[in-house]
Amino acid sequence: MPIEWSDLLVFMAAALALNLTPGNDMMYVLGRGLSGGARAGIAGSLGVATGSLIHLALVALGVAVVLAEHPLVFDAMRWAGAAYLLWVAFRTLTMPTSLRKAKVEGRGLFAAWRDGVIVNVFNPKTILFMFAFLPPFVRPENGQALLQLFILGMLFNAGGTTVNISVAFLAGGMGEKLATNARLARALSIASASVLAALAAKLALERR
Repeated sequence: MPIEWSDLLVFMAAALALNLTPGNDMMYVLGRGLSGGARAGIAGSLGVATGSLIHLALVALGVAVVLAEHPLVFDAMRWAGAAYLLWVAFRTLTMPTSLRKAKVEGRGLFAAWRDGVIVNVFNPKTILFMFAFLPPFVRPENGQALLQLFILGMLFNAGGTTVNISVAFLAGGMGEKLATNARLARALSIASASVLAALAAKLALERR
């Protein structure tokens, strides 16, 4: 075992606390679950998880150092992510309610997954967070530092995905009940778009 059990328990406790704290990924999944149901929320959760795997690979390659030292690159990623979220919010707001259920199937699920990947990848704070949070738990004396980093990253990602899927189920249940009423369905689309727009604003305004 490349990681000491005592270190692993401390890491899991810290990771659980962080995963339970509402953040950008959870807000995205919440918006997807409200607008498209639990399946769309789960697809979005898996997209976020895929994006986190990409960030983990980039941390292993040391790309986080480039982002930390070049604020223009960091800002470009941040603004790109915010702009894409605004586009998703606009689509959610303008999609006819009658088509919303159909959108959950097929390409709708793929779109929810794809958007989750993009939202996560274009949030530069994710890779900087991983770069700051994971390495302190890696012990060089145990050897196989990259393997340790990979194990820790996968455990953190699995915990976050579990939490996000739970949020997707809760949001999806709320959305399905509200969507049976035309006025409530419209209010639901506005609420979902507002969540995504708020996330875009948060991403655009936050600093490193």
